[in-house]
Amino acid sequence: MKWIFSVLALALFSLVSGTPLERRAGPHDTANIGYATTNGGYAMHCTSKRNFYSFSHLFSTSGGSGGSVTTVSSLSALTSAVSGNAKKIVIISGTISGNAVVRVGSNTSVLGRSGATLNGVGLRVVDASNVIIRNVRISKVLASTGDAIGVQKASKVWIDHVDLSSDRSHDKDYYDGLLDITHGCTEVTVSYSRFRDHFKGSLVGHSDSNGSEDGKITVTYAYNVFSNINSRTPSFRFGKGHIYNNLFENNGDGINTRVGAQLLVENNVFSNCKKPLYSTDGGYAVARGNDFGGQANTAPAGNLHGVPYGYNLVGTGSVRGTVGSAGATLSF
Repeated sequence: MKWIFSVLALALFSLVSGTPLERRAGPHDTANIGYATTNGGYAMHCTSKRNFYSFSHLFSTSGGSGGSVTTVSSLSALTSAVSGNAKKIVIISGTISGNAVVRVGSNTSVLGRSGATLNGVGLRVVDASNVIIRNVRISKVLASTGDAIGVQKASKVWIDHVDLSSDRSHDKDYYDGLLDITHGCTEVTVSYSRFRDHFKGSLVGHSDSNGSEDGKITVTYAYNVFSNINSRTPSFRFGKGHIYNNLFENNGDGINTRVGAQLLVENNVFSNCKKPLYSTDGGYAVARGNDFGGQANTAPAGNLHGVPYGYNLVGTGSVRGTVGSAGATLSF
């Protein structure tokens, strides 16, 4: 019984102090949510929850699970450790500062210890597969460097419990995007992450003329928080997106479905957002169970009524509590 009282005491401390309670995670964890659990988007048609979990394990993004483990605390060490395609787990300790892009190879898990921060340093997943990025804070990456996280021509990527931010005291082009997913990426999940204090949040799809490549995009956004973002929460061109149980607070533009994108938008909560869900140049959305905060959904109805994986929705009244652990709140 003692452990029950300890857990209750910790939960009470978190509630009173407002400090997110850290959750234990393992360095060998594999993706357990969204498109990152699928194999080309077609693997998860299962007849029972039990079969779903056993079947999804075969295809889930596993990163460097089972590979070597290296802890780094400098930019040079990080750059070296994440390169190449061998299985590897790279754990960031402390704060690493610079004005640089670090390219992450295939079969890699990039994990942050409690408090791990990249200041001015962006991560890139380009022409790579099977990558996990978790529990890292990335802040103030200059536009001359690029996005905080950029994913291009990649597949099987799980971005989980990250905290991405800059500021809005500079003009909108001083920084680039917080998370851009472009050039035909597939089987990508963004979960339990926090996007804040920025102009351009998250872009999916490279350009209006890139449909031949970006039409195959598949991305899940689940249990994330977007706060004080001017636009792109996210902006989604072409492809398919599943956006559910996210919290949007004090943003300008909301979810923008663009040029042929097909979105499934479920049980999200919007507060003080002028355009929670809208369309540009022929984007579409199926919207179910959302709390649009008194604003209107102006996106035309689409045809994405289901996704090829199992998932559990929480009601809109529980979303705020569910996403309380979003951001870099894990403990490895």
